[in-house]
Amino acid sequence: MSLLIPAGLIILGFLALIKGADWMVTGSSALAKKNNISDLAIGLTIVAFGTSAPELVVNTFAAIDQQPDIVLGNVIGSNNFNLFVILGIVGLIAPIAVQHSTVWKEIPISLFAVLCLYVFANGFLFQGDKLISRIDGMLMLLFFGMFLYYVAQQLKSEAPDDMEVAKNLSNQKIWTFIVIGLAGLIIGGKLVVDNAVDLATQFGVSKKIIGLTIVAAGTSLPELVTSVVAALKKNSDIAIGNVIGSNIFNILLILPVSTLISPIEFNTAFNTDIYLLIAGTIFLFVAMFTGKKKKLDRWEAGLLLLVFVGYTVYLIQKEI
Repeated sequence: MSLLIPAGLIILGFLALIKGADWMVTGSSALAKKNNISDLAIGLTIVAFGTSAPELVVNTFAAIDQQPDIVLGNVIGSNNFNLFVILGIVGLIAPIAVQHSTVWKEIPISLFAVLCLYVFANGFLFQGDKLISRIDGMLMLLFFGMFLYYVAQQLKSEAPDDMEVAKNLSNQKIWTFIVIGLAGLIIGGKLVVDNAVDLATQFGVSKKIIGLTIVAAGTSLPELVTSVVAALKKNSDIAIGNVIGSNIFNILLILPVSTLISPIEFNTAFNTDIYLLIAGTIFLFVAMFTGKKKKLDRWEAGLLLLVFVGYTVYLIQKEI
């Protein structure tokens, strides 16, 4: 019975996270469309932030509770889940067409973010302890500000094609969606962190594994649902923008916010997961020039998914 209660609360927390993110994205997207923002810009900012909000909430509580392995596992694990699983599934549904700016700008920016994390976490810049300090966090926030400035320049692009959602929602309904969605994210995040740590302790499973798998996958479910729906509606810009944008947000916004709450001790075991993320991002870039140009083909998407499954099995076997 003692195991059923935290397990049930984790499921309840995930449901609150998913529904909260859904409402927040619905409201935020409608607000953006009313202001004539393009689909790619929406994917990179509004949708990316909305679907990354669970990671932000979970990491905030984890940082307050002094749980560095949950903080790092959630961010790095979520980014790997986004890249390998979400793009893998979406690419299998239909090959993902990628815009020129995404190939040459957004994907390289996401790679730069991962390299920043690797350098700061391992103390290469300041030759200090394995610690992501508040100074590191402020530098990453500076880079995030530069990314937002870049995206702001893209807002002058074409207006979105589908204005129906925005037309059907009044401003009052839009803000109701956003506020209630945020409340769901906060409550769900608290439930997930507290009970995931509780289960990890009871089973003797490391918090690193819990963060990289259960928590990371759970907080990435909004990205998965959003991107799959976008793929089914043949909206590649939302699908790819959501994933790349979320990965940038996770490292350059969510992780730095966590460091401002409490500097994060870095467990070097996470380097392997960072290497995987770097390799996956480079593979995505190279994939734009193989097969059909500027497209993630089905075989490439399938390979991403296969690699993630293999790596997850490897992680679990190491733990046993």
